[in-house]
Amino acid sequence: MNVHQQGSSTIQFYIPATTSLLERRPRTLKHGDVFGLFDHHGDIHDGAGSPEGLFYKDTRILSYFRLTLDDQTPLFLSSTISDDNQLLSVDLTNPDLFDASGRLLVQRDTIHLQRARFLLEDGMYEQLRLENFDTECRTVRLAVEFASDFADLFEIRGHRASARGSLESRLRSDSEVELLYRARDGCRQRVVIGFSPRPQRLTPRRASFRMELAAKGRCEIELWVAVGEDGSRPAAVSSGFADGHRRARDAHGRMRARALGIETSHEIFNEVVSRAVADLYTLTTRTPYGLYPYAGIPWFSAVFGRDGIITALQVLWMDPEIARGVLRLLATTQAEAEDPERDAAPGKVLHEMRLGELARLGEVPFGRYYGSVDATPLFVFLAGRYLARTGDRATLRELWPNVVRALDWILRGLAEGGGFLRYRASGKGLVNQGWKDSSDSVFHADGRLASGPIALCEVQGYVYAALMEAARMAALFGEEGQAERLRAEAAALRARFEQAFWCEDLGCYALALDGYDRPCRVRTSNAGQLLFTGIVAPERAKRLARLLLEPVFFSGWGVRTVAAGEARYNPMSYHNGSIWPHDNALIAQGLVHYGFRDQALAIFTAIAEAAAQMDLRRLPELYCGFARKPGTGPTLYPVACSPQAWASGAVLALLQAVLGLEIDGERHTVTLHHPRLPPFLEEVRLHGLRVGEGEADLLLRRYGQDVAVNVLRRTGRLDVEVSL
Repeated sequence: MNVHQQGSSTIQFYIPATTSLLERRPRTLKHGDVFGLFDHHGDIHDGAGSPEGLFYKDTRILSYFRLTLDDQTPLFLSSTISDDNQLLSVDLTNPDLFDASGRLLVQRDTIHLQRARFLLEDGMYEQLRLENFDTECRTVRLAVEFASDFADLFEIRGHRASARGSLESRLRSDSEVELLYRARDGCRQRVVIGFSPRPQRLTPRRASFRMELAAKGRCEIELWVAVGEDGSRPAAVSSGFADGHRRARDAHGRMRARALGIETSHEIFNEVVSRAVADLYTLTTRTPYGLYPYAGIPWFSAVFGRDGIITALQVLWMDPEIARGVLRLLATTQAEAEDPERDAAPGKVLHEMRLGELARLGEVPFGRYYGSVDATPLFVFLAGRYLARTGDRATLRELWPNVVRALDWILRGLAEGGGFLRYRASGKGLVNQGWKDSSDSVFHADGRLASGPIALCEVQGYVYAALMEAARMAALFGEEGQAERLRAEAAALRARFEQAFWCEDLGCYALALDGYDRPCRVRTSNAGQLLFTGIVAPERAKRLARLLLEPVFFSGWGVRTVAAGEARYNPMSYHNGSIWPHDNALIAQGLVHYGFRDQALAIFTAIAEAAAQMDLRRLPELYCGFARKPGTGPTLYPVACSPQAWASGAVLALLQAVLGLEIDGERHTVTLHHPRLPPFLEEVRLHGLRVGEGEADLLLRRYGQDVAVNVLRRTGRLDVEVSL
C-alpha cells in the first residue's frame, strides 16, 4: 500500500480568526444565492478580517454600508430578526446633535429611526422610517455611505489572490449608482444601488438627504442593492417595499409549508424549534433539481455534499422533499473521470461547489471538488432511507444508475484499501477528508498526526449502512443476486471492522487506521457515530454508550468531539474537543437504535438547553467543550457559522430520536417505538405529518417515564402504531 505523508506543502483552507464572529452576534439574512451579514445597527464595516457584507454566489457585492445622522452614528435601541428569518428590524435614535459652535440643535432620543430590510434573489431592499417626537419641526441630515470590493469569499477567509479584476463605480441617474466588476476570467458583475425619493446629493460612494420633519411628523426612504448581468431594475423596486417583502415572505412560507408543525408545552423550546425550522428553510435554496440546504453562513453558503446529505437525513421524517432535491443535484454532479486536482474519480459524489472568481480560475480547487471520503456512501444511504420514508420508486429508479456508480467507487475503494475505505490527500485540496477535516484532526495517542491513506472509523460505518440500504433497494428492484452480494460484503466489512478497530482497553473504537494499518487509539465522537450506522456489535454498544456519557466526553452541554485527556484535546479546538450539535444528534439516534434511550434523552436535553442559551435561540455550527458550570451558558466558538444547516436539523433529529418515530412509506405507517420525553417536556403536538397522500396530527403526553400517544386527526391511507 502506498503511503502518502501529510506535509506542510499541502494546501489548507484555514479560516483565520482575528475577531470573534459570535461575539459580534451579527444579523444574517439569506434568500436564494444572496446572503447578508450585518452588525446590530444594520451596517456593514470593511475592517481587516471582517466577514460582514452582502454576498452573491461567493462574491461580496457590498463591503461597506453605513447610515449616519448629521455625520454621527445613531444610538442603538434594538435589533432583531423576524421569527421566519425574512426581515431585519433595527430601532435607532439620534444622539445629541450640535452645530459648529457647540449649540445643541436636537436633543438625543428625539427622532426615532427604524430600518427594515429583506433579501430577494436579486438583492437587498430596505425601508428607512424617521419619526420626530418633538413638539417642534426638526431638520436632520441623513447619509448612506456604500462601497463594494467584489472580493471572493476565499479572499475574505484569508486566501491571497494572485491578482484582482477591474472595478468601476459611476452615477447611473440622479437616484442610482452603478458598481461594475470585470473578473480576470472576463465575467462581469453589476450592482445597482438606488434610492427613492432621490437624494439631495449623490456620489459614487454616498447618498445625502436633508430631512425636514414636522412636529410629530414622519417620512420614509426606500433603497435597494440589486445584482445582475443586465442592470435592469428588479421587480421588487417597481412594486414597492411592502409588496416585495410580501413576495419574500410568501416564497419562504411556500417552501416550509410541507413541513409538519411542532408545538410543545415548553415555551422556550418552542422558540428553539421555531428558529431551527426557520433556519433550515432560510438556508434551503431552490435549484433546477429541487431543494438543497446550503451548509451555513457566512463561510459555507453553497452546495456541500456531506452537509446536504446529513441535513436531509435529519429532516427526512418531516420533509422528504429536501432529500429528493439533495439526491437529484448530487446525482447530476457525480464525478465521471479521474481528476487528481479536484480529488475526483468515477462515481464519487461532490464535496463542495463554488461559483466565485477564484474557483472559476482554479486558484482554489472548489469549483467542483470531490475531496470527501464519506459523501459517496452517505449518498447511497440517503437514497435508501428516502425510498423507505416515501415509497417513491420512480425517483429511485431515476437515481439507481447513480447509486450503482457510487457503489462501484465504494467497492473499488474497499478492494484497494485493504478491505476499508480510505482517503489520501492529493496535495491540492483538503488533507483530511472526513467530516473532521482540520489538518490536525486525525492523530495517534501520543499526538502524532496520522499518515495516509487513512481509514476513518465512522466512514466504515457509513459504508456498512450504505451496503445494507443498497441491498434492500436492489431486492426491491428485483436484483436479488446483487442484493445478496451486497449483504455479504457488508457482513464481511463488519467482521473486519470489529477486529481492526476495537480497542478493548479503551472500551472504544479507534479513531482511524493510518497508512500502515496502525490504529489511532484515541477516544473520539467518531466512534459514537458508529451507533447510527448499525455496524457496532451489540455487546460493545453498551460499553460505548456508557463511555459517551462519562465526564471525559459529556460536558453537560453535549458530547465532545475528543475525550478530555487525549493528547490533542482542547475544548476550544474546531474538531478536537468542541461540541457539534449535528454530531450529537447522530450519536443520539444511534443510541436509540441500540435501545439506550436514557442516554439519548440526556444528549437531547443538553443540546436543547444549550440552544435556549444562544442568541435568537439558534444553535451555531459548534461551541466549546468546557464542562458545564452552574449559572453559566455554553462557551461560544469564535468563527462558528450561524445559522448552520445541520446544526438546525440537529434539534429536529433529536426530537425524532427520543420519540422513536419511524415512517414506512411503502406500508403507509407511522410507528413510535418506545417514545420518551425529557422532564422539561410534558407534551408534544405534531401537526400535518404526511405519508404519501395520508396525513395525521399526533399528541404525545408524558406520564412519568411513559408517553401516551393520541391521534387527533387522520386523513387518507395512514396507520399509526405505538410499540411500548
